[in-house]
Amino acid sequence: MSQTSTERLRDYLAQLPPQAQALLMREFERAIERGEDVAVANFVLEQLRKVVRGAEDDDEARPRSDDPARLLFQPLEPFLVESNFPIRPGQIRRTSLSPIWQWLGRDGAADATRAFEASLAEIRRSGSNAGLEAAARKFQAAAAEAIAKISTPVPGVDTQRALSRIGAPNVVEDLLSIGAVLQTREALDALGSRLPSQLRSFGDSQMASVTSALNLPSLQTPQLLPFAISVIMQRLVAPWQIIRLAIKMAASDDEVRVAATPYGIAVSIALHDLSFLAACLRTDIRRGQLDNVGEQLKSLHDSARGLRTELDLRHDSAWGRQLASIRADISNSLQSEIDSVPGRVRRILRQRADKDIGSAPKVDATEVEETAALIDFVAVCRTYASELAINEVTLRTYSDLQHYVERSTESLVQSLRGGDTKSRSYRQMQVKAAIRFCEVLFGHDYASLMSRAAENAVVVERKPPRAG
Repeated sequence: MSQTSTERLRDYLAQLPPQAQALLMREFERAIERGEDVAVANFVLEQLRKVVRGAEDDDEARPRSDDPARLLFQPLEPFLVESNFPIRPGQIRRTSLSPIWQWLGRDGAADATRAFEASLAEIRRSGSNAGLEAAARKFQAAAAEAIAKISTPVPGVDTQRALSRIGAPNVVEDLLSIGAVLQTREALDALGSRLPSQLRSFGDSQMASVTSALNLPSLQTPQLLPFAISVIMQRLVAPWQIIRLAIKMAASDDEVRVAATPYGIAVSIALHDLSFLAACLRTDIRRGQLDNVGEQLKSLHDSARGLRTELDLRHDSAWGRQLASIRADISNSLQSEIDSVPGRVRRILRQRADKDIGSAPKVDATEVEETAALIDFVAVCRTYASELAINEVTLRTYSDLQHYVERSTESLVQSLRGGDTKSRSYRQMQVKAAIRFCEVLFGHDYASLMSRAAENAVVVERKPPRAG
């Protein structure tokens, strides 16, 4: 595959949600184990791992389809997270895997680990993947048993001390989840196989099929239900709609009744994910990465509105206060950025006297594009302003930008008719920037009109005077 095609594939994979990336990675690894389309699967999997792990160098991503730790923890892939953001039920930190693997090989399941590695060596020598899946499942069962054993209180044994030798508190916190997922891998796989590949609208018919697929005792435990809910959310086009499952199970939209059911955890998960989206937006804004802001704002808007309208939340309840806090956080992040845009526009388009232009800095094309992106950001915010509590500041800022850019563009075009060569060159750069801003604010037709006006102004100025 050419370099350009590879880059396009990597860009596409990078745009997928983390849950979709994990699901895709898991399916390609299974295809490799079955020997299906190995060349294509290995290539796509390599690119996907570079995206997920942020690898830049081709040598950093080595094939790991026969890595014993990778095979052991394979069922965990859809639930692994790598960010520093606090995890929620149904998630496991990827950083916990290494110390748990080391503990299994050292103390937890040393005999089973050696037997599994020996089986892998034999499979490699045979040149076939036959028996790989069976060996992995046997080892996963042994690991789950070892985790259950060390986690079960025993009279006269300091369980907490034994757990502390495995790793930090975060690792110990993830240990039970890892053991539960490994032990019920088949039930989670069965759930995933019975779900549609994509749930566009989580209506009554879809919920009926989902509740039927969930009707397994092993998935109804407090430990496993969040992971089952996470599997469903990965298939939802709008993950916040998982709250509809909780509402259906409670037969009410009253938050007290919803919270009283085991499925109330779905609301807590939806609120956590909304908070995570808000944190990602805040980080992207701080870094000036505005390419995906429109999509992020739509997700935030739809999620916040769905939670607020489909659930009867009380303002003084834990869920109600959490949602209000998230909306306020989003509002503050957006408002501070929106307030900065008019100042940036004025710095670029401000009219200067001819005597001041000599010492004025050049109009930086990069800064112009960054400012145009911010103007577009304000326009996108205007679409979702009401639900995100930024209605007043967004409408005021957008209106001020329209009036200022329109007046400044006309004034700058007129200024091209006079002045010396040095000042005219600087003002031409300003006009070019103003026309770029007009394109964002008023559309291509108006920008083209002002561009022709600027060209005519320069032509008129350069036309020689007629002889008397």
